[in-house]
Amino acid sequence: MSKKKTLFIVVFLTLGFLPFFVQAQNSLGQSALFNINSTHDLQQRSELTAVLERISPTAYWYLDEGWWTDLGPEEKAEINQSLDSLILEFEDKIYPTLTRTFGSEWTPGIDKDTRITVLIHPMKKESGGYFNSADEYPKTQLPLSNEREMIYLNAVHLNDPRAKSFLAHEMIHLITFNQKDRTFGVSEDVWLNEARAEYAPTFLGYDEEYQGSNLQNRVKNFLEKPSHSLTEWKNVPYDYGVVNLFTQYLVDHYGIGILVDSLKSRKTGIASINQALAQLGFTTNFSQIFTDWAIAVLVNDCSIFEKYCYLNQNLGNLRVVPLVNYLPFVGESVLSVNNTTKDWSGNWHRFIGGKGTLEVTFQAGNAANFKIPYIVQYSDGRISVDHLAFDGNREGKITIENFGSEVLSLTIIPIAQNKISGFSSSEPFYSFSWTASSREEKPAPEIVIPSLPPLSKPVSQMSRSELLARIAEVEKVLLALQKLLLEIEGGISCQRITQDLYFGMTGSPQVKCLQEFLKSQGPSIYPEGITNGNFYTLTQKAVIRFQEKYAAEILAPWGITRGTGYVGSTTRAKINELLWGLTS
Repeated sequence: MSKKKTLFIVVFLTLGFLPFFVQAQNSLGQSALFNINSTHDLQQRSELTAVLERISPTAYWYLDEGWWTDLGPEEKAEINQSLDSLILEFEDKIYPTLTRTFGSEWTPGIDKDTRITVLIHPMKKESGGYFNSADEYPKTQLPLSNEREMIYLNAVHLNDPRAKSFLAHEMIHLITFNQKDRTFGVSEDVWLNEARAEYAPTFLGYDEEYQGSNLQNRVKNFLEKPSHSLTEWKNVPYDYGVVNLFTQYLVDHYGIGILVDSLKSRKTGIASINQALAQLGFTTNFSQIFTDWAIAVLVNDCSIFEKYCYLNQNLGNLRVVPLVNYLPFVGESVLSVNNTTKDWSGNWHRFIGGKGTLEVTFQAGNAANFKIPYIVQYSDGRISVDHLAFDGNREGKITIENFGSEVLSLTIIPIAQNKISGFSSSEPFYSFSWTASSREEKPAPEIVIPSLPPLSKPVSQMSRSELLARIAEVEKVLLALQKLLLEIEGGISCQRITQDLYFGMTGSPQVKCLQEFLKSQGPSIYPEGITNGNFYTLTQKAVIRFQEKYAAEILAPWGITRGTGYVGSTTRAKINELLWGLTS
């Protein structure tokens, strides 16, 4: 026994804690029967007998009797040393620091005892420990209650340096029950309850030594699945990874007061965070913070903007790897993707390759609310951040010129932000799609404008046939001038419309050609001017306007007067005639 341990026990006995506070069932060396969580227990037991091995000023320390009895002398000596060290850390730092900052657990509590109970038993390796709120209720309400302020630690990790982090984590859950459930009669959202618990080791300084720390493990969890939802809780490692890394960012930039004030609020989850932000004088809200965080984990560079980075030096090199979409360098290419996501999830899609002009059109489905920040990386090392604006059809477009030369990449970050409360372990999916197209800029073809031959006689003296011939010469010049105008205004990406086009077509070069033509007809025909190759409502309405403008040539042959929105033979013929002077 070390000198430090001996002094520890002597002080406890000298101060006389045991005779006055320990009830009969909490006597050193005495055994007690406990209900436990079988999903955590290594043997999937639902109850066990434990022996009280230590009593400290604020806690009873029970060990699983069967596990403890089976240990050899050397193993017991090692466990005793680790246990004494953990108890000292709890009494000197964990308990006083956390209760001073976040508030107290329920004390004297349901058992009318000022000490909490810590039960240590073997659990599955991935478990650090757990808290069961049922223990805070009488058995008459919940028969499996242990009727104690109680937390559970994994005996498997007792010799692990992270044991103090696990203990701090569970202590926060015990505090939260008193500060939320008992004080306000509300239960904290699971993700935020875990967020505070996950930040406790960092707050106490246990993550400063990064190697082997709880933080290092959570970074690993996060990078394995960074697009995991923050608010949907399935109790898997990815949950802890994303909630830890988000909370690190939140406290880095807004202080520990965000976690404290939101805990002491009658509100829960996102609403409590927004309330705490307002109380602390911040003008931002949770939505903006999450969006900034999604950018920060991609670029992690304070020089771009003070909010686009971590301040914790151990996270200075953290960056997610985006999903890369490659566009060929030669010719024109179109890539379309349909995807789904859940609320408060980061999704990082990077576009590289291509040459010339890149267009990315984003479509939000299911009437979902999306925020889409995007990052442009230039060849000279600059990085710019902007946000996609949506039109009335929940569609937005990004156009970047000189892609593949001056611009190296574009990364979009679609974030669904719909629900702010009522989260569960099975949240709904929200659909979205994007279409990326690149086209190489080519020099405009030389266009020869035919000149009108001089008149051989005054117009008043021309015959009907001579006048018709002159009109044909004038129309030829007008068509050539119209072609030149189209080239000056951006051109049309195809030579002619060669197939029937209709509502629902996506990613079609012919639809894109149609849209470019309709756009060239002016805002009275196609005010939105979207040219993404997707034939949806706006394109259909533009076709109808065009058909009705030239109804005599397009609709009359079919015996109708109202546009259909279907680009059939007569519509194609008129487009091709106006486009290049073609007759079919």
